[in-house]
Amino acid sequence: MKWLKGISLFLTANLLITSTIYFIIQVVLPLFGINVWESGDAGLLIYATVAGFTGAFLSLAASKQMARMMLDCYQITQPRNQAERVIYGAVQEIAQRLHIRMPEVWVYDSPDPNAFATGPSKNNSMVAVSTGLLSNLNDKEVQAVLAHEMGHVYNGDMFTTTILAGLMNTFVYFIAMWVRRFFSARDQAGIGILVSMVLQIVLGYLALIPISWFSRRREYAADAFSAKVYGKDAMISALRAIDQWVNKAQFEHSTQDALATMKISGKSSGFLHMFATHPPIEDRVTALQRLA
Repeated sequence: MKWLKGISLFLTANLLITSTIYFIIQVVLPLFGINVWESGDAGLLIYATVAGFTGAFLSLAASKQMARMMLDCYQITQPRNQAERVIYGAVQEIAQRLHIRMPEVWVYDSPDPNAFATGPSKNNSMVAVSTGLLSNLNDKEVQAVLAHEMGHVYNGDMFTTTILAGLMNTFVYFIAMWVRRFFSARDQAGIGILVSMVLQIVLGYLALIPISWFSRRREYAADAFSAKVYGKDAMISALRAIDQWVNKAQFEHSTQDALATMKISGKSSGFLHMFATHPPIEDRVTALQRLA
């Protein structure tokens, strides 16, 4: 989980929860005589909508807890050293400026320079930074990255992502359930179960494409927010420091940790680019340089 980011964590949780819900609809409910497949198209759409948005909002509600469970991390409540004072102070200052409740501040153990924000709302959120971020960036660069993450919090990006994920889940559920009903009506229930489950997996991953596209768009907005708080030069410097680490890691480890570097830098090619949650760093630097 070196590459963990808020959006990646949310999407992983969403896939797990929606798969569980689909299993309940597919296997558990029929044991109690509840047969969704006999519903008309309107009925299937209602089930798909309820299940799709339930999975998305459960993922959002559990996002902070899952992040803490999956990471070797500790919370800063009373800063004990200079690095913790920089982190805590930046988040506190920005929260006060925005008139929102201060997010929880966490540090997690990971060598890559990374940070993320997650949580159900801007008044119930957390911001986490990696030890690699603290060791590879100076204080002003760390503050700029924290302002970027606070931009995600203030802009309500996780909530918007949840709505988009709910819509994608609904689409996936409806298609999979419609196919299952199609085969069941022709006395081929076994084939219908197999085909619908394969479809759910394939369409679930394809649904990541528009979500990842939105994630890339929101990165530019968070960068612009950081530029408003601490100036664009600080964020540009932070991005270049991260890019330097990525290039060094790719050189030293070849493609051993390609997923990690793609998640951080957005560097990918061909089909994989559509699944990148972050734009290429050089594109983000260019966008910042164009800001007034």
